Amino acid sequence: MMIMKTVRVFYTISLGLAVLCSSCNDFLDKTPLSQITPEHYLLTESDLESYVNGLYTGILPSHNTVWSYGMFGWDAHTDNQAAWNYSNKFVPGQYKVPHSEDSEWKFTNIYSCNYFLSRTVPLLESGGLSGNLENVKYYIGEAYFLRAYEYFTRYQKFGDFPIVTVPLKDEQDLLVEASKRAPRNEVARFIIGDLDKAIELMGALKKPTTRISADLARLVKSRVALFEGTWLKYFKGTAFVPDGENWPGSKKNAGASYAYPSGSIDNEIAYFLNIAMEAAKEVGDKYIGSLTDNTGTVQQSLSEQENPYMMMFADLDLSKYPEVLLWREYNKGLGVVHNVPVYCQMGNRGVGVTRGLVSSFVMQNGLPVYATGSMYHGDRTIADVRKDRDSRLSIFLKEPGQKNILIFDPSGTTYQVEEPYPNITEGSEERTYNTGYALRKGWSYDQGQCVNGFGYTACASFRAAEALLNYMEASYELQSRVDETARSYWKALRERSKVDADYEKTIANTDMSQEVLYDWGAYSAGKIIDPVLYNIRRERRSELMAEGLRFMDLIRWRAMDQMIATPYHIEGFHLYNTPMEEWYGGKLTNDGSDKANASSPERSEYLRPYEKNSKSEVYDGYRWAMAHYLSPIMIKQFQLTSTDGSNLESSPMYQNPGWPMTADEGAEF
Repeated sequence: MMIMKTVRVFYTISLGLAVLCSSCNDFLDKTPLSQITPEHYLLTESDLESYVNGLYTGILPSHNTVWSYGMFGWDAHTDNQAAWNYSNKFVPGQYKVPHSEDSEWKFTNIYSCNYFLSRTVPLLESGGLSGNLENVKYYIGEAYFLRAYEYFTRYQKFGDFPIVTVPLKDEQDLLVEASKRAPRNEVARFIIGDLDKAIELMGALKKPTTRISADLARLVKSRVALFEGTWLKYFKGTAFVPDGENWPGSKKNAGASYAYPSGSIDNEIAYFLNIAMEAAKEVGDKYIGSLTDNTGTVQQSLSEQENPYMMMFADLDLSKYPEVLLWREYNKGLGVVHNVPVYCQMGNRGVGVTRGLVSSFVMQNGLPVYATGSMYHGDRTIADVRKDRDSRLSIFLKEPGQKNILIFDPSGTTYQVEEPYPNITEGSEERTYNTGYALRKGWSYDQGQCVNGFGYTACASFRAAEALLNYMEASYELQSRVDETARSYWKALRERSKVDADYEKTIANTDMSQEVLYDWGAYSAGKIIDPVLYNIRRERRSELMAEGLRFMDLIRWRAMDQMIATPYHIEGFHLYNTPMEEWYGGKLTNDGSDKANASSPERSEYLRPYEKNSKSEVYDGYRWAMAHYLSPIMIKQFQLTSTDGSNLESSPMYQNPGWPMTADEGAEF
């Protein structure tokens, strides 16, 4: 199919809340919504739809601003992608407890959902809502989903978290009581409960895939259950799980031991993994035959066949891709825009793909790059790296000389018709190829999309392919075997990727001593995992590359313990002693000074983006601290919930493991 430029009008979810609400993020400072929302509101079908529309953009993943590389840069600060600047999370002592400026501990969206549900659910039960009943139920189901997703976002960062289901009155004692943190597994159960309500209320009613659906709720249910099941498994016995050694929740409960709802932590692990399997299978079985086709090629002229798999991340209308369960529309005329196509024309706004990610992709014949018979061509040029590889790497990794623009439009101003040699010496976040490697995931062949700050390609927020991966992992974690369902899912993903479907050949040729060099996911709790589980994780890494799920996976796997003692060096392409060094014609400065634009060849032949300046805090590599698996809670929360504002220990809340009760201090372990 030839690419055709079309002009269409798209429905765009509103940017603001449909009702007045406070913008304050502090829990105790929140004005009760019941005092500021008109009592006659939320009585009709159209009221419900309008209100829920206003919640979408603040809660769900999308290309949320023109100042970032959209979703495709959200894997920055992992072993997959390196942002322009390093993260303090990998500098023990520099990631510190905030006092009051914390964008993570917030309840604004939760309060908005709670107000809506506390008002509409009783009216639904009493028959007090007007309009089409199925639509009314659907919108209430969406609100349950949105509350669940917002809770999932907070719980990933903090673990134990207050469960608040109603808009609270502005009474000190009531708010202090509500500040008590529920054990993380109970928060996960609460989230799953909300998703079950969403599934029931939305039922089989069909809506455009720009709206939440029951299948999406099932997918997220599998994600949440997999997250908690694996977290409990790999942090078992530590302060990071209820009733683990020095779990801070025990201290606030007068030292009493915690009783898991299922009877034990092992039962709880099985409980969540079973839910993950069941929910993922419901979605996987339904969509395995609808995975988007992948030609395995990068279209280079209008006469060539379009690659639907690539276009799924760059099209204007994603309703044609059944695999996409939810996507966000953008509209230039309404000013709902982003900058992904522009940044993808250049170096991904300083978010570079790492050597580690590139190294993990297998060859088309299914063999790891180091295996005998792999036919790996090496990494002396980017062309060599791409040749005969898993198509998910070969189609998305940009190569000099490739055509970036096929549809010309004079309105486009920021583009490169032909991919140049990667610019590693520019010195600006906007234009520099941070690692030498850059992706075209989210690019556009249309020059008209390449106007700074005015791109409007759609964003695939959730894909059904994740369900296949969730099932594969949950089933193996629970059963220690690849069952028939997992086998069929795995083969489907590999066949779509133009890789030999015989994953057992890959497993048999996997050398974990090689994999640990470039993949944090080769570890859990400081130990090297088995080759089967590793290759399941490898498949996940390859399929979901640059879609914002990598850090979530790394923390639930407890995959950074090894970096407590042994630093990890973020690397990019093979710069020195290769033909690629000649691209820069003597313009490289690698003396470790403030003016250096490249790392020294004495440190590595591979570009190390954070090791150019010898004064860099990560000049000797990334390090980790156990406390960093969870975010610290800001000190203001303890002050607000204490008896006198100063005795922080009198607060019913507790700090996360390893974090002090003092602002501007780093982790204790």
